[in-house]
Amino acid sequence: MVASVLAQNDAATTGKLHPTTGRALDRIWTCQREDGGWTWLDENEPPSEIDDHYGVTMAAIGVGVAPGNYRDTPAAKKGLEKIRQYFRDNPPANMHHRAMKLLASLRVDGIMTDAERQDVVKGLFALQKPDGGWGLATLGNWKRSDGKPQDMKSSDGYGTGFVIYVLRYAGVPANDPRLQKGIAWLKTHQRVSGRWFTRSMKKDSKHYITHSGTAYAILALAACGEADVVGQAK
Repeated sequence: MVASVLAQNDAATTGKLHPTTGRALDRIWTCQREDGGWTWLDENEPPSEIDDHYGVTMAAIGVGVAPGNYRDTPAAKKGLEKIRQYFRDNPPANMHHRAMKLLASLRVDGIMTDAERQDVVKGLFALQKPDGGWGLATLGNWKRSDGKPQDMKSSDGYGTGFVIYVLRYAGVPANDPRLQKGIAWLKTHQRVSGRWFTRSMKKDSKHYITHSGTAYAILALAACGEADVVGQAK
């Protein structure tokens, strides 16, 4: 995760691969399993700490965007081929997997075809709610640790921000009426605290996913040219 974030930061700022980033990226290949995956956190904390798939997509994204043609180094070429094999052997289990795989496929070739990406786009639009937003619970098939049902009806910060971010990177124009409905939801659902709330997919005590949801809300607004017009809701 650290290597991926550092690589994305280098790409977005200096455009040069920092030596520390290069060492971190080289390190990931020493931890990669033969099946192409990594031993990942499984704390039943969807969507990032529940299965190995998330780690594989984050590795692909980081290596794919790393400056200096890092992806063409011998170690990266070998590791990326294992990643492609992992995706072939482990089909996405839910829509969140599919969306993350789409993001990875836009950075590394041989992961998804254009037709497969468009199928994910259609699937994401099909999950849009009447109020214009999306809900994280509908992107997965996760069971809660507290035994309560998932909220399949409400929109939230993570679902809406993440989906809009993915759709924009998949080529959907910012002025698409469906995206504009989602942007309108974000503009009217920021809390006074500054966050966009997302209920935990695990249990109703620590809604840590709200942090990620708020970040994705900001990324979605920025991707649609709306980052400077965020309002506050009740």
